[in-house]
Amino acid sequence: MNDPALEPQIYILDTGGQYTHLIARKVRELGVYAEVVSSETEAARFAKAKGLIISGGPASVYEQGSPHIDQAVLTEGVPMLGICYGQQLMAFQLDGQVRQGSKGEYGLAHLAIAGASPLFRDVANHQQVWMSHRDTVFAPPTGFSVLAQTDTCAIAAIGNESTRQFGVQFHPEVVHTTEGRKILKNFVFAICGCTEDWQPASRIPVVEQQIRDIAGDRNIFFFVSGGVDSTVAYTLCLRALGEARVHGAYVDTGMMREGETEFVRGIFDSLGARHFRIELAQEDFLEALEGVVEPERKRKIIGEKFVEIQEAVLESGPYLDGHWILGQGTIYPDTIESGGTAKADLIKTHHNRVKEILEMIEQGRVVEPLRELFKDEVREVGRLLGIPKAALQRHPFPGPGLAVRVLGPVSEERLRILRAADTILLEELRRTGHYGKIWQAFVVLLPVRSVGVMGDARSYENVAAVRCVTSTDGMTADWYPMPPEVLAVISNRIINEVRGINRVTYDISSKPPATIEWE
Repeated sequence: MNDPALEPQIYILDTGGQYTHLIARKVRELGVYAEVVSSETEAARFAKAKGLIISGGPASVYEQGSPHIDQAVLTEGVPMLGICYGQQLMAFQLDGQVRQGSKGEYGLAHLAIAGASPLFRDVANHQQVWMSHRDTVFAPPTGFSVLAQTDTCAIAAIGNESTRQFGVQFHPEVVHTTEGRKILKNFVFAICGCTEDWQPASRIPVVEQQIRDIAGDRNIFFFVSGGVDSTVAYTLCLRALGEARVHGAYVDTGMMREGETEFVRGIFDSLGARHFRIELAQEDFLEALEGVVEPERKRKIIGEKFVEIQEAVLESGPYLDGHWILGQGTIYPDTIESGGTAKADLIKTHHNRVKEILEMIEQGRVVEPLRELFKDEVREVGRLLGIPKAALQRHPFPGPGLAVRVLGPVSEERLRILRAADTILLEELRRTGHYGKIWQAFVVLLPVRSVGVMGDARSYENVAAVRCVTSTDGMTADWYPMPPEVLAVISNRIINEVRGINRVTYDISSKPPATIEWE
């Protein structure tokens, strides 16, 4: 979302890390506008920048073809912070030494700060940080001091105060680093001298104008999910173009939550969406997924089937002349996890990032008003737009629906079992007041069966896993410490009320290393 009226104070140089855009999100959270660009961007681009941050990434700096930065960037005098791969890259290009460590360091570590530094001003010593690396800086460049270490990383932070260049081996942008926000704040304000210029409310008129610029005289057609993202994106387009030019359809794939279609119809009626319709396509999706087990195949099949249904819907409406473009509620994490950043690894393909959609984007036939925003920012924009609270406070729901929560083959019967269990979970979370404290909660139907005893008889039924996480943006997450008494009720109800489940487990994995969804 490049706003010509707002010059970025901080640029994030993208070397392919999964958390590149999370860095931008955290800087914006501090009230400073930041923009992500390719790591190879020429130094001239940063003439007005107040600071640069080099992201982490999956490569090794000494490998051929690995991401680098314009060497001139290192001598232009712009303050710089390298994170993980970014620290290694900065050290490597300034003639420091980087090599593979004797062992990797993944997960939590404790940082011992070596001495006074503007980067660690008011940061508590021996704080918790989050690491994810195998390579390490073995010797810092000339003029740099070692600022911190951990038990397994002798050079966990480096700095050169005279050039205002710093590096950290850990990730201050993730919530697992206890004082990461304070470290970033020190860099952005104390070292770079930035001033506050960013708030979500200021984006609304900018985005509306972008919608008008992209659409021109064409109509916009949305295939909405009923979730927060597509609802907010649709509403922005309604405001920008008027209800006569914004059309929408909701495709019921048969993999939706209980009562989902009725809920979505009510929300869009309340928005005044005059050109809105419901498409029933349960049989099409179930037939396409028959016998499919591999998660990526599921996602791609669902994405491709969506495109087929979309084409059929559009051919039955007033769009045959091609005078329309597609609207989507794509947000940052969708692009990041689908490998949409410059050098990012593919984590999972989102249905709005399959080949056909990407081709439409290249042709200028797609508008994505939220593609630069994270979920919490989207919710704030939605609140400012007056979207009903019931729609904004809903937990995220995956585009492929329950298909990626039925591990293994997808069938009508397994969807029935999962839907019933999921309904019980959400009922209990709302009843006990935990729903609003959780970022996302759902049940996963596992591809295994277990032996149990039900009614004095042997049972051999499905196993369900309950997943509840806390997060602010979906890029990192912690498992929610559900009170045992609440878990007991949830488990008891699922086993007693859902025919086909005789065992319930609770997922206590964080993201990373796990993802929020299982597939």
